[in-house]
Amino acid sequence: MPSSLLKIFADPIAQFCVLIVAGTLISRLMLRRRQAGRLIGQTAFFIALSVLLLYNGIIPYEPSPVEADIARKIFVGFAKIVWWVNGAWVLVAFVRIFLILERKPREGRLVQDLVVGIIYLGATLSIVSNVFSVPIGTLIATSGVFAIILGLALQSTLNDVFSGIALNLNRPYTVGDWVVLDDDIQGRIVETNWRSTHLLNGTNDLVVIPNSALAKARLTNLSSPDESHGLMISVRIVPTVVPRVITDLMRNVLLSSNSILKFPEPTVMIDSIDGQAIHLTLSCRIKDISMTTAAKNEIYDLIYRHTKSSSLRLADPVGSVSAITQEQQADGSVAQHPGTPWRLLSNVPLFSSLTEDEKETLANNMTRRTFHKDSVIAEQEDRLKSLMIVRTGVVIVSRREGVRQIELGRLAPGDYFGEGGVLMGAGEVGTLRALTFVVIYEISEACLAPLIRDRPSIAEELGLIMSRRIDAERHLFADSDILTNGAHPGSLTSRIRHLFQLQHD
Repeated sequence: MPSSLLKIFADPIAQFCVLIVAGTLISRLMLRRRQAGRLIGQTAFFIALSVLLLYNGIIPYEPSPVEADIARKIFVGFAKIVWWVNGAWVLVAFVRIFLILERKPREGRLVQDLVVGIIYLGATLSIVSNVFSVPIGTLIATSGVFAIILGLALQSTLNDVFSGIALNLNRPYTVGDWVVLDDDIQGRIVETNWRSTHLLNGTNDLVVIPNSALAKARLTNLSSPDESHGLMISVRIVPTVVPRVITDLMRNVLLSSNSILKFPEPTVMIDSIDGQAIHLTLSCRIKDISMTTAAKNEIYDLIYRHTKSSSLRLADPVGSVSAITQEQQADGSVAQHPGTPWRLLSNVPLFSSLTEDEKETLANNMTRRTFHKDSVIAEQEDRLKSLMIVRTGVVIVSRREGVRQIELGRLAPGDYFGEGGVLMGAGEVGTLRALTFVVIYEISEACLAPLIRDRPSIAEELGLIMSRRIDAERHLFADSDILTNGAHPGSLTSRIRHLFQLQHD
């Protein structure tokens, strides 16, 4: 019995069958959901199969000699087919896992499919040549006429396919890039396949472009060489002061923006000047193209606020007739009578619900302060006893956490700070420093307290505004309650009432 078993296992057909069963169990069942383990199992099976065939005198990459035994001939042919198929599977598995272009892993479906197709085609031709002993050259020659007919029938499809191959090899874009075509079609690339490229445009619609059309189009990649995107904004200012003052003011606009990148440094250039306007171009960069709308809105808002605070005026459109309207005359008289403090109060959300008389009372008690460039206005954790409103200039707020210095934001004309100390008795979340020459108007706590006591409903409005501001800045800190010294935003109204000794309704 043992000798008969040894004789069976010594037979190459039995060894081949045992190896096939073992390889199937390990690779297809035990390692089914482990891609890397499955690749190792397939590689080990392929090596073991190669050793087995060579040991038994079967060379899979050479035509088989003429066999007298029909069973032996069928076994050798089948074993060679299994060897070539498994070799192709191993190569395909390597391609699926380790296909790397430009040293970066990439989900390049079209390139992967092309490589996989070449591998399977090579394996098929090798089987035809080495198993069935059919000359490859003759086979290719006899199929030439059929290939010509098929090529003419699929001319449009093949044009898209080869254009897709060229685009993927040249790589003018990758999945995730934002591109603009010469016919003003733009969007983010979400997929590229054999026939077409799919773009998701700004209105969240899917645009499908044939690869042949895309290969001929002039394409601008807004995500290359990096994700940052340039912005250029034009503005026209009435030349009531020297151009240097206006360019400095526009630099302050860019300095006070929280949406643009600080490096590379934004620039201001005078494009032209005449009797009606100085035309300037503001250039800057943003983190990625998705921030374009938010950055433009902020910059236009800052242009308006800085020009108003400096008593400058935006120029009329080119070709329009400039005239002083009654509304502009009224605005001028309003600006002369209440003065700067009153106008500042009108632009602060905290005081939007006050009457004109109440604003006038506060305005009469406001104090003007100035700070030179790089001066420290308030240190981190200082409790300010006055509400500070920025009149002109730019203020930077930065927080020190250990050895790190984190920029929290920048304040422009019309912005305010110190409300945490006045309304809640809390310290400043960061150090405030003047980036430029800064003019500030302050309202003391002693002046603000009587107004809140006379109108207790203001406490609720202040609590709501403060909670929104805290929520907007909460993500900047590891401790989400740091802005309120441990208090939840929902308790802000109660804290304000307690601080000002107000009665609950």
